[in-house]
Amino acid sequence: MTDPIADYLTRLRNAIKANHRIVEIPSSSLKKEITKVLFDKGYILNYKFDTDSVQGNIKIALKYNSSTKESAITNLERVSKPGLRKYAPATELPRVLNGLGVAILSTSKGVMTDKEARNMNIGGEVLCYIY
Repeated sequence: MTDPIADYLTRLRNAIKANHRIVEIPSSSLKKEITKVLFDKGYILNYKFDTDSVQGNIKIALKYNSSTKESAITNLERVSKPGLRKYAPATELPRVLNGLGVAILSTSKGVMTDKEARNMNIGGEVLCYIY
């Protein structure tokens, strides 16, 4: 696998389209940090890090609207790819859906949202957009 973050987003996207409640994804430290950001921003219901195997797994409970059965995540979009990395300085951080969505960045201070990076005045690699 050449792009584990794209695989992570694709597994989430496929589970949402199939209306699954729980999705299981192979773990890495970057994927764990992205999962924590998704939980903090309210896009997922809960998560659990399993360390049963050598690599470990992330179990993510997806969040759905109880009346309309729609997912809290409408779209997941990979921005920076292994073939073309996308970096943004602090002055040019992207705004997703005019501030309604979230851009996840990998910065020198860790993985965070575009709003947190803007407040800390640091830039970094734009990993993905979520809305």
